[in-house]
Amino acid sequence: VQLQASGGGLVQAGGSLRLSCAASGGIFRATVMGWFRQAPGKQRELVASITPGGSTNFADSVKGRFTLSRDDAKNTAYLQMNSLKSGDSATYFCATTYRNSASRSTSGYEAWGPGTQVTVSS
Repeated sequence: VQLQASGGGLVQAGGSLRLSCAASGGIFRATVMGWFRQAPGKQRELVASITPGGSTNFADSVKGRFTLSRDDAKNTAYLQMNSLKSGDSATYFCATTYRNSASRSTSGYEAWGPGTQVTVSS
């Protein structure tokens, strides 16, 4: 599976962005998709994941502000980010796995896309 993330940019605190992750070359509907982020000097961390059945899981820091959905007909997943904070600034990566469970670890995903930068100004 090849992945391409888009939708990053510069936004003021309290604003919104929607990230997209388009997949090709695989069976997207069979994959767990995860969004991770990495800020300078920090480890890459899971933001959210979604299973083939649509079950989602979110980091505590984004619960109630971010939503994750998938459109299997378009081979695309969408991360809607609302009420953005400066602490959300990072490079965001999407990743997929054919494993049965949604891992919180980067080692649980086999395919990664290039990141997209999100910068939240305060």
